[in-house]
Amino acid sequence: MPPSGLALILPWEFSPTVLVTVALAVALYSRGAARMSAPVSRSRAAAFYLGLFLIYCALQTSWDYYASHMFFVHRLQHLVLHDIGPALLAGSAPGAALAKGLPAWLAERAAAARVRLRVVERIVFDPWTATALYIASLIVWVWPSVHFYVMLSNGLYRLMNWSVVLGDLPFWWLILDPRPYPLARVRDGYRLLMLFLVMLPMMLAGAILSLSRHSWYPVYGICGRFAAVSPLTDQHLGGLIMWIPGNALLIVAALIVLRRVLHPEYASRATTVPY
Repeated sequence: MPPSGLALILPWEFSPTVLVTVALAVALYSRGAARMSAPVSRSRAAAFYLGLFLIYCALQTSWDYYASHMFFVHRLQHLVLHDIGPALLAGSAPGAALAKGLPAWLAERAAAARVRLRVVERIVFDPWTATALYIASLIVWVWPSVHFYVMLSNGLYRLMNWSVVLGDLPFWWLILDPRPYPLARVRDGYRLLMLFLVMLPMMLAGAILSLSRHSWYPVYGICGRFAAVSPLTDQHLGGLIMWIPGNALLIVAALIVLRRVLHPEYASRATTVPY
């Protein structure tokens, strides 16, 4: 039976990894924000905490139960894990606060590790790599043959959910970096190009799923749908979620970048934002 009452907000399948990761991020950010020389704005702090909260809800509450029993709820879950959550975290510019929250001994080790991993960091935060990771995390997991096995394997299911969060953070980090180039890694023109490149496959995948007359995801019949919705309607709703809300978020990001291009004063103010 579907969960109800208090069970809706309790972990459906408890994951200590998710709990420890979220709790550690909150503790480090709160501690670091209190130690910053310039106070962290309320809007940035709210974006960070809201991003973590949404990711936690998508992974740990009964939302995860419903996502494994209906395709369109699964797409809502991944709208948060793939886009909204990482975008809020990246847009909050949390790097400096998280670094300040580290104990001194751990901060030294983190700095030394970052020097050793500089080549890896350069590759991951390369705009082309970040764009490819974003597209791959979108397309691979909804590919019908892949999706079938993922939804029947706990290990692959967890890998999918973690990969869409961690794989998309570099993309949103590059897009929403408030600083101008060269403080930011990418020029504004390239940010717009990155958004355009990821918008095309998202629109195409959403259109195919929402307009198709063939049901591509019989696995939800095996898992058992929690509501009396036909497989084709379920798929159409999931495709529309990819097509409209997913692309709407990309358009909002493009407008943010365009505002910086058309109004350079916003970018100049951001040079003081620790990222």
